[in-house]
Amino acid sequence: MAELSVRGWATGAGSVVVLVATGAWVMWPGNVDGRLWSEVRPVIEARIATEARGSGYGETVPGLDARWFCQAEALGLEARGDTVRADIDTLCVEYGVHGDALVECSAGHVPQVVRLERDEAADGGYRVVSREEAPDGAENARWTRTHFGVLGASALQEPMSTDALEDEARGHFGLPADAAVADC
Repeated sequence: MAELSVRGWATGAGSVVVLVATGAWVMWPGNVDGRLWSEVRPVIEARIATEARGSGYGETVPGLDARWFCQAEALGLEARGDTVRADIDTLCVEYGVHGDALVECSAGHVPQVVRLERDEAADGGYRVVSREEAPDGAENARWTRTHFGVLGASALQEPMSTDALEDEARGHFGLPADAAVADC
C-alpha cells in the first residue's frame, strides 16, 4: 500500500511540474526577433512621440522649447504575413532647456500593444495601424495581465532607464554630454 501512495505522490508531483512549466511557457513574454525589432522600433517610437505632443507641462511654459523623447522595449513580437503585433513597454519623457541645463517636464511609462502593417511607401517600411495602451486607474493591472501574461506584467514593473533619452535630448538641444538634468 505504501508503494502505491509513493507512486501516486510521484505522479502527482510530476503532473504539477509539467503544468507549472507549461503555464510559465505560455505566460512568458514572447521571443523577440532582433532584425524585425530593428525595423519596427523606429516607427513605433516616432508614432508614440507624435501622439505625446500637446500633453506635457513643458509645452505650456512660455519661452521653453520642450519636446517629447520616447523609447520602446519589446516584450514580444509576432509576425504574420505583412502584419506585426508588438507587445512593448514604453517610456516617454518631455525635455526642454533652461539656461545650460536639460529640464525634465513630464514623463509617462506605459505598456502597449502596437499593430503594424508592411507599407513600402511608409518611412521605415511599416506603418502603425493600431495602438492600445493600459488604462489609468484600477483597470491597469488587469489589462496588463490580460495582454502580457503574469510574467510579462511582472517585467513591466521594472523601471526603464532614461539615460538614452537624456543623451538624445542633449544632442537635440545642442547641450554638452554632461549637461545637468533638472526639473521643469
